[in-house]
Amino acid sequence: MAENRASRDSAPRAAEGAVTEGVPCWVDAQLPDVEAGKRFYGELFGWTFGDRADPDGGGRAPGSPVWARLGGAPVAGLARKRDGRLPTVWTVYFATPDAEALAGRIERAGGQVVSAPLPVGDLGTAALAADPQGAVFGLWQPAGHPGFGRRHEPGTFTWAELYTTDTEAANAFYGGLFHDALFGPDAEPDFGRALVSAVFPAEMPPHFLVHFRVMDCAAALGAVIRLGGRVRVPPFTTSYGRVAVVGDDQGASFALLER
Repeated sequence: MAENRASRDSAPRAAEGAVTEGVPCWVDAQLPDVEAGKRFYGELFGWTFGDRADPDGGGRAPGSPVWARLGGAPVAGLARKRDGRLPTVWTVYFATPDAEALAGRIERAGGQVVSAPLPVGDLGTAALAADPQGAVFGLWQPAGHPGFGRRHEPGTFTWAELYTTDTEAANAFYGGLFHDALFGPDAEPDFGRALVSAVFPAEMPPHFLVHFRVMDCAAALGAVIRLGGRVRVPPFTTSYGRVAVVGDDQGASFALLER
């Protein structure tokens, strides 16, 4: 994980009791077959699933018609890809109090807005953006859905690592957008930056890798293989824990994190 400093800009501070802007608050997977995804992740992490985001069926998570739950709390979303040409991928969403304003700051900082902010029922507002190196991430302005109901526990989101071609540029870009979340005096970031070539072939495009916590990385790898997934990168040690990169049975990559 790169530890370079970044300068502060006009990113708003979170109100008392609110999630700091730039904290990862949700993840979802775009899959060809959501039912197959439910079987894979249900067995791997013990998730249960609902076709609606709330018991009354009044909305959905950002882009996700199916919510995964652990112990009754929402932990992730699964969505069917609308276009088979799109990648099968996990996306991390960063919290913001104002998705429109953040989208504007992203563009002024050299990034791109891939999907403009749009309301998702009464749950909140979602958008997709890309940083100057091309890594795609989501924005989530919460309303009825604040994000993760559980995190940092086995079977839940624990870390997001950006694999980039330029860690200095990444620190400047994300540090400018999310200074308090990454570098503030009370920051406890679960978002790191590293060179693509540190783990993957150098020609791989920049991307975010969503990490889910497991108690035993070796046992979880065995389960991934048994369920039809693949080991993309065998276990290696990082500053934030022991990691293995895997793919599910439809090709979506994610990481198992033992810590």
